[in-house]
Amino acid sequence: MSIRRVSIYGSTGSVGRSAVDVISHAREQGVPFEIVALAGGRNSAALAEQALRLRPDIAVIADQRQLADLKARLAGSGIEAAAGATAMVEAAGRPCDRFLAAIVGAAGLESTMAAVHAGNHLALANKESIVCAGAILLRAAREAGISILPVDSEHSAIFQCIGDGRSLEKLTLTASGGPFREASLEAMARATPAQAAAHPRWNMGQKISIDSATLMNKALELIEAALLFEVDASRIDVLVHPQSIIHGMAHFTDGSVLAQLGNPDMRTPVSLALGWPDRLETTVDRLDLGQIGRLDFEAVDTARFRSIELARHAYGLGPAGPVILNSANESVVSAFIEGQCGFLDIARTVEAAMERFSSSEFASTKCTTLDEVAFLDRFGRTLATEALQDSPGRAGGRTAWKG
Repeated sequence: MSIRRVSIYGSTGSVGRSAVDVISHAREQGVPFEIVALAGGRNSAALAEQALRLRPDIAVIADQRQLADLKARLAGSGIEAAAGATAMVEAAGRPCDRFLAAIVGAAGLESTMAAVHAGNHLALANKESIVCAGAILLRAAREAGISILPVDSEHSAIFQCIGDGRSLEKLTLTASGGPFREASLEAMARATPAQAAAHPRWNMGQKISIDSATLMNKALELIEAALLFEVDASRIDVLVHPQSIIHGMAHFTDGSVLAQLGNPDMRTPVSLALGWPDRLETTVDRLDLGQIGRLDFEAVDTARFRSIELARHAYGLGPAGPVILNSANESVVSAFIEGQCGFLDIARTVEAAMERFSSSEFASTKCTTLDEVAFLDRFGRTLATEALQDSPGRAGGRTAWKG
């Protein structure tokens, strides 16, 4: 492999840490990786530690208040330090061979777009970028002549299974079911943020883990898959698979099904995206199906987990629907973390926000510009806040809409 120059955005998060581990191990095996930029959110200590380990050209912290600390930690290293939104966008536009977009939430959209416009091939872990601005992002990628390699384990699996897409019948995404797969509605109503974030299979950040507990993470992945692989959402199934060994499946018209298997470890899809078309050696535990013994599957219980139906409804509303779904969810998850609502209020409030949006004057917005996406992002958060304030009991009940 020739020298590969990489930028990692969201490097201090779970996906970013996996990428740092993959690259460090690859270097030990003689694979020539160079790091252009590392970018994190607020943890200047972790970012500086990574920078001193990987030696990027620049380390950028989103929180400007952390700049002095970052500079002090990198003093004498020769590594440039910067902070703030403008610096994040500037560094994302620096030429590299692969840009890992792993910032959580809609906050990652601007830097992802900057990387694409600069002609940097994209390793996409920030699903919210494509959920909120899929048409814009994909068009920009085509115009720039760059590839988008999925990093989510499910989309990486499908990417490996789908081939040229001929004779494809449908896709299946798998979900672990999260910490409440077998919990009653009563138990879920009493759940704390710590309980919701205690994912049984994956070690992720708090917000993503809570999204996994509501299955909203899988709901957003359904929309991402529809856009990335140009498959209508009606042809994408979600199946609960608690062992998280099969990550995705492609079904073909001759009745055959191709599945990708592996232990639940983000280093596998990260390494594929960073090394493609080569496969990098990793230290991931090797799969032993004999030891595992069995693989279980079950349908999603839509009475307890509304998110998948909400995603299908949002997709059917057109480009604006997924923006509202994502922004309303981000808003109410923050409220849940702050103790302002219950766990079951998350889906109920997102559903209520979508109802309000469907009857608003902005429901037909085409999302052809980032300004429109940004407006709808703010609007969705406002709708969620209003819906939560208007909730009579905040007990996690259901609204009138039926998917």
